[in-house]
Amino acid sequence: MGTDEIRKIGVSTGGGDCPGLNAVIRAVTLTAHNHYGWEVLGIKDSFNGLIWPDQTMPLTPEVVRDILPEGGTILGTTNRGNPFAWEREKNGKAEIVDMSDRVMENFDHLDLDALVVVGGDGTMKIAKGFFDKGMPTVGVPKTIDNDLEATDLTFGFNSAVRTATEALDKLRTTAQSHHRVMIVEMMGREAGWITLHAGFAGEAHIILIPEIPFTLDAVCNKLLQRWESKHKYSLVVVAEGAVPAGGETNVIDRSPDGTVRLGGVAHRLAEVVKERTKLDVRVMVMGHIQRGGSPTEFDRILGTRYGEAVTHMIARGEFGKMVALRGTAILSVDLSEAVGRNKLVYPDGTLVKAARSMGIFFGDE
Repeated sequence: MGTDEIRKIGVSTGGGDCPGLNAVIRAVTLTAHNHYGWEVLGIKDSFNGLIWPDQTMPLTPEVVRDILPEGGTILGTTNRGNPFAWEREKNGKAEIVDMSDRVMENFDHLDLDALVVVGGDGTMKIAKGFFDKGMPTVGVPKTIDNDLEATDLTFGFNSAVRTATEALDKLRTTAQSHHRVMIVEMMGREAGWITLHAGFAGEAHIILIPEIPFTLDAVCNKLLQRWESKHKYSLVVVAEGAVPAGGETNVIDRSPDGTVRLGGVAHRLAEVVKERTKLDVRVMVMGHIQRGGSPTEFDRILGTRYGEAVTHMIARGEFGKMVALRGTAILSVDLSEAVGRNKLVYPDGTLVKAARSMGIFFGDE
C-alpha cells in the first residue's frame, strides 16, 4: 500500500493509561493532516471501538489543540478488552469468545487503511494478532513499567518516576520527624524499573524489586542497624511484584483471560517488620497516582516523536512494526520483537551497582 492509496487511518490507545498518550494522539493527527492530508479517526476504549464501531471520534487539528499537557487519553482505554479472548455474559455466566473477525469487519466498515495501536506488551500482542490476520497495524510502545524489550524507553515511565520520587521527597520529612519506617509500594509486576529509578533518585535506604529476591531477616536486620546507628528513620520502596526468596507474588485479582492484579506486598512486609523489630512502621501504596497527571517534558517530546515517526511508517508501508527508541534515534522494529519478552532489571547492571555503592540495600545480602 503506497502513500497515494492511504486516505484514512485510525488511532487507538490500550492497556493502562499513562502521561504522554495525548502527545502521541496529537502528533499522529497533526502529521497525518499537515504532511499527508489524511483523515484520522480515533477509536475509543482500545479495541472496543472496533467491536462497536459507533464508539469513534474524528481527530482534527482543532480536536487535538492544547491536549499535549493533559494526562490520560482523550480516546479512553481499557486493559480488559482483548478481542481474541473477549469476556461476555451468556445465560448469567461469563464466557470467553473470539471477537477478532468482528473487529476485522468493522475496520473495513469504517474504511480504515491502517491502525496505529498505542500500548504496552499486551496491547502489542493484540496488534500483532490483527496484523497476522491481515490488518495493516503499526505500534507505539507505552507503559510506565518500561518493560518492553525492543525499546530503550517507553513514554510514561519518566512521568511515573517523577511522581514516585516527589512522593519520597515528601515522605522523608515526616519519617524523620516521627522516627518511622516508611514502606512505599510502587507499580511493577515483573519489572522493577520504577522502583529502582525512584528509589535511587529519592534516596531510599532499601529497594526491593522482583528481579532480586529478598529475605525478610536481611531487611529487618538492616532496619535495626540503621536504628541502632542513630538513623532513626528509613525509607523502603518495594515493587508490587517483589517477593521474598522462595515466596510468591501477592495476587489480589485474576481476570478470565489470565491477567492478574497484584498488591499488598507493602502491608505484608510491614506486619513482619513491626513484629520482628518493634519499630514504628507506616505504609503508603502509590497505586494509580503513578499513572495520572501531566506528562513530563521528556515524555511530551518522546510521545510526540513516536507519533510523528509512526505516521511516516504508515506512509512507507512498514506495517507489523513498532517505533522504538535506541539511543537517541527513533527506528522501527518488528512487533514480534517487541512482544518477545519483558525487559527486566539486570541484577548486576550498572544502575544496581551504582545504587549499592551509594549504600542502598536490596535485601539480598
